[in-house]
Amino acid sequence: MNETASERAAMWDARYEPAPYAYGEAANAFLVAQAPRLERGMRALVPGDGEGRNGVWLAEQGLVVDTLDLSAQGVAKARRLAAVRGVSLNAAQADALAWAWPREAYDVVALIYLHLAADERRFIHGRALAALRPGGLLILEAFRPEQLAAHAAGARGGPREARLLYTVADLAADFAGQEIVELAEASAVLDEGALHVGASAVVRAVVRKV
Repeated sequence: MNETASERAAMWDARYEPAPYAYGEAANAFLVAQAPRLERGMRALVPGDGEGRNGVWLAEQGLVVDTLDLSAQGVAKARRLAAVRGVSLNAAQADALAWAWPREAYDVVALIYLHLAADERRFIHGRALAALRPGGLLILEAFRPEQLAAHAAGARGGPREARLLYTVADLAADFAGQEIVELAEASAVLDEGALHVGASAVVRAVVRKV
């Protein structure tokens, strides 16, 4: 059964309330690898940014950054992290499924481990594309179904339900008609706080809006 937004928010609040950053304070490595594609002054959006590690990193690169998260605890920690790092971050508590997405407002949308059921995934990906300016980049990393086996081998990270994991075919369908700069399965050894650890099965995409 699908959780309500308030139930999701409560779950993430409980995860983010403890003092340590659940997924660490460093940005996702795949996002960092996209640095050569980024330029100072670009406007970026990071839905589901949790405690802010990815949005803060983008702000450190000189981008103007908006982030969203359901969790009030996560947003508060994102703001604290930005203050410690000395950057400006517009972090809002919001449900990306209900948020009033702007059109053609961003140069970059980063979707890092934002896992949703198929209908919600397609909705968010459609809104993300619409929010990009022509030529803008969507950067995505998510766990794929093989992550369930990685869990059994001791890795930490990702949903325990196959319906919330993404495949290359899913993403190819969601982004059909756009320029696929990169779309591939990968194996990653994650070291992101206490909750993304070990050899993991991921899918990665860089998509340019036509």
